[in-house]
Amino acid sequence: MPISPYRLAARELRAVASASTPAHRHLRERLVVLVTVTVAVDLVCAVLAFLFERHQDGTAIQSFGSALFWTSTQLLTVSSNLPNPIGTPGRVLDVLMELYAITVVAALAGSFASFLHRRSMERAPHPGAVEPR
Repeated sequence: MPISPYRLAARELRAVASASTPAHRHLRERLVVLVTVTVAVDLVCAVLAFLFERHQDGTAIQSFGSALFWTSTQLLTVSSNLPNPIGTPGRVLDVLMELYAITVVAALAGSFASFLHRRSMERAPHPGAVEPR
């Protein structure tokens, strides 16, 4: 009886969390780095957005909380109900954050592609191995 795709996905997620194989360990390391760096970038950008925008007339970024909300939604590329920055430094920061977000998406795609390739290599029969009939 074939295994359900959901059970297979759950098994693979547990294997990534426990770094069961070199492929799982490689993916976990990449994900930890991307999440850690992104959280740091989010916090730094929130501070910068707050400092750049807090005194601008008509800005929606009036507090650190609103700056953090805005930067988080920008980095997730889902946008928000807050208008874009008004001042030039805030706009430059916005563009740089969007470039970072695109880079992270590309890095994630590459990490998952690498993981899938490594997993297929791990599951492939070794040269000279006899396949079961």
